[in-house]
Amino acid sequence: MILYHASKEIVEFPEVRKTRYTKDFSWGFYCTNNFQQAVRWANRGIGEPVINYYSYEPVSGISILKFDEMTDEWLDFIAKCRSGETHQYDIVEGPMANDTIWNYVNDFLTGRISRKQFWVLAEFRYPTHQISFHTLSALDCLTFDRSEIVYDRAGKK
Repeated sequence: MILYHASKEIVEFPEVRKTRYTKDFSWGFYCTNNFQQAVRWANRGIGEPVINYYSYEPVSGISILKFDEMTDEWLDFIAKCRSGETHQYDIVEGPMANDTIWNYVNDFLTGRISRKQFWVLAEFRYPTHQISFHTLSALDCLTFDRSEIVYDRAGKK
């Protein structure tokens, strides 16, 4: 399977970095199988939009958590990770809580909306995909193939 990592630089050797803010599935190296999603992310902010291509081949002995769609379990997992909790999975895969969805997750976490209201708001969002690598063993499943600069259809330069 080919995965894409959006960046402002070539990432030949992926790393798991702990940053100030946690992401959907906690700290990790994030990729997607959705090329257009990667292009959108690479074109955010200042700098040249670089798409890094990786071959992904899971190896035996690693723990993988996969969410095929947005479910209550997915919501609860993201809520915990975004709140700073960590997990023991090597790889986590599933839908991405983009900026709009994250606002709904945050509203759910703070009690401004109920779980039922979250699902009503999130129902018609376009599908997204992310896969995050959380350990060195997980990163061994990736082989760097190449990178290229890819501007979005708006033709930013």
